[in-house]
Amino acid sequence: MTEEQKSWTEEFKVSGEELLKETEKLIQEGNVTHIVVKNEHGHTVAEFPITIGIIGAILVPILAAIAAIAVYASHFTIVVTRQAPPPVIEPVPLEPTPEESPVVSS
Repeated sequence: MTEEQKSWTEEFKVSGEELLKETEKLIQEGNVTHIVVKNEHGHTVAEFPITIGIIGAILVPILAAIAAIAVYASHFTIVVTRQAPPPVIEPVPLEPTPEESPVVSS
């Protein structure tokens, strides 16, 4: 039985100078699955799927592309899709068996 994980999106408005730093921070948080960079007119200028456990060798080209994009405009919107961690299921206490039940004497 598999449970579908819930995802949601967030938007961050950043300057060109903050774009790279904010993107790095978001990726390092670990629950980001997709990043879209939009310019000040709302047009998508880049999209990056992010996988869990992304390693530095794969991350370098993504960050280089974002740094190059940051030069061309002063205001961006980062649209981030996050994946919620699977829910924690609390164990249900079992009823004690007769051997474990406390003996009550009157």
